[in-house]
Amino acid sequence: EPCAGDYHFFRKDRPMESTPISRVDVKPNETVDAFLDGRLRLIQSRNGYRFSIDAVLLAGFVTSKPGEVIVDLGTGCGVIPLMLLLTRSISYAVGVEIQPDLADQARRNALLNGYGERMAVVLGDARHVPIRPLSADIVLCNPPYRKRDSGRISTDRERAIARHEIKLSLDDILEAARMLLRPRGRFAMVYPAFRLVDMLVRMRAFGLEPKRIQVVYPEPETDSKLVLVEAVPGGGVGVRILPPLFGQGEFSIPGKAF
Repeated sequence: EPCAGDYHFFRKDRPMESTPISRVDVKPNETVDAFLDGRLRLIQSRNGYRFSIDAVLLAGFVTSKPGEVIVDLGTGCGVIPLMLLLTRSISYAVGVEIQPDLADQARRNALLNGYGERMAVVLGDARHVPIRPLSADIVLCNPPYRKRDSGRISTDRERAIARHEIKLSLDDILEAARMLLRPRGRFAMVYPAFRLVDMLVRMRAFGLEPKRIQVVYPEPETDSKLVLVEAVPGGGVGVRILPPLFGQGEFSIPGKAF
């Protein structure tokens, strides 16, 4: 089980599910996309949920130190932990994903990019994640943006769960992050700008103090669409508002826009 991730912080009372993989297969309904000038290759669903610039900006935004351990809640195809393993001195990464097909993609992507020994993928619910408390230096999440009863829900199941709070609410995410983070750890999240107040209020309610905020604009003349926030457990009052970010920043995802 190359991606089984028998890392010391997995909880014995909540064993993770893992699918043995003998080689990296690509299914007929999937594509393999080159990213970061070809340094990263990602298996994704051809017509289902595909990662967007939101996840990429979050991976570029979070602060990290050499040797740290990260946990990505709702990892999808694994783009965030794979980006951090490639571009930072991360020791170990864990992706948590509730959708079996996406978790399978993330496992295969870890193998495809040579990170089978440094990345585990947990098929499970972030509300009951089988990881020991106080095990992560960094927790990240590119969560569902819309409340369950708001807006049109996609008929595609993968997209619906990724975009609406069908399986995971904001409070669920914050509770999991607070449980997983070590002292002096960091929680980073990308969220729609119109829900910024909701996010900041609920972060404080869970003992996560916002420390860095960056606002993302599609173009200089438009309203913001996204915000990036990094918080620390039990931190003191005081936040840095970073310079605004426009468009896709330094990244490029063909065919992707706001």
